[in-house]
Amino acid sequence: MRVLIIHNARSGFGSDAIFEFERALVREGDECVLRVLGKDTREWEYAVLADAEQFDLVVLSGGDGTVASLLYQLRGRNILTCVFPSGTANLFFANLGNAADPYALARACRVGRSASTDLGEIHWLDEDGTDQSRGFSLMAGIGFDAQIMQAAIPAKRAMGQAAYFAAAIANLKPQIHDFTITVDGQTYERRGISCIVANNAMIQGDIELVPGCSMTDGLLDLLVVEADYTAQLVRPLFVGLVDRDGKRIDRPRLETFRGTSITVETREPAQMEVDGDPVAQGITRYSASILPNSNRLIVDALSRYAKDEDSAPLFGDTEDRAFPL
Repeated sequence: MRVLIIHNARSGFGSDAIFEFERALVREGDECVLRVLGKDTREWEYAVLADAEQFDLVVLSGGDGTVASLLYQLRGRNILTCVFPSGTANLFFANLGNAADPYALARACRVGRSASTDLGEIHWLDEDGTDQSRGFSLMAGIGFDAQIMQAAIPAKRAMGQAAYFAAAIANLKPQIHDFTITVDGQTYERRGISCIVANNAMIQGDIELVPGCSMTDGLLDLLVVEADYTAQLVRPLFVGLVDRDGKRIDRPRLETFRGTSITVETREPAQMEVDGDPVAQGITRYSASILPNSNRLIVDALSRYAKDEDSAPLFGDTEDRAFPL
């Protein structure tokens, strides 16, 4: 088996575990290439994956922003890919639902079962009027969520996920925006503090903000957060703690829409984030669309997407390993 590991050593608390995973994965006769990303990850994205088709398996090790950017580069290339959680939050990995233990992930890679998953793509005009675009695996949007991501950056390495909660508490009265939302040609007017488009909508604590949100359904979900004060967000989070999958209780102060093509406009400029990374300020419009079946991701028996699995080519009938020695 030929393996390519792309690793962001600056990603977070769990970044050293990738070497434990590598030791568990490789066996006699295997070839493993490790490429460590530079400080400016986006400059490396294309170069490190230019020859990805030459490998049996590509492993992406990093946080949500790194993983999303690399998955976007792999879109439509039919490359078997494993996501390894090395970041601060690792929400995409949590949504995928694999066992996080390095040895369990290594075994899942040897078995080689995969699921075909969607990506989102978002476009916006920056302050210079230049068209920008990025792929996203989790969520992207404008408003209060982007402010939290920006404010949390200085404390992420020291505080981990707690940095996001600290940033939210520090901003008790977010700016309210008037949003014009178009979903598959249907237009709506709404007021709120954030307007977020999601490919996956499960956050910390296994709370599904949008019940039934899936990255295999060919659809995007749009969330409008209608709170006036930060304290009002406690209610939907509390409801989520007692009903994580949203099957019994609605999500108060969160209105959702679903479609394949979404446009959001706001009167006042707002900050934007993509998969937890602040990317722009002064944004008044963005458009997002779904890219169905973009990636082939390794899944194990614990994953919610195991039911959508594709057997590994040639070696899918073994529970020991997918690739022969």
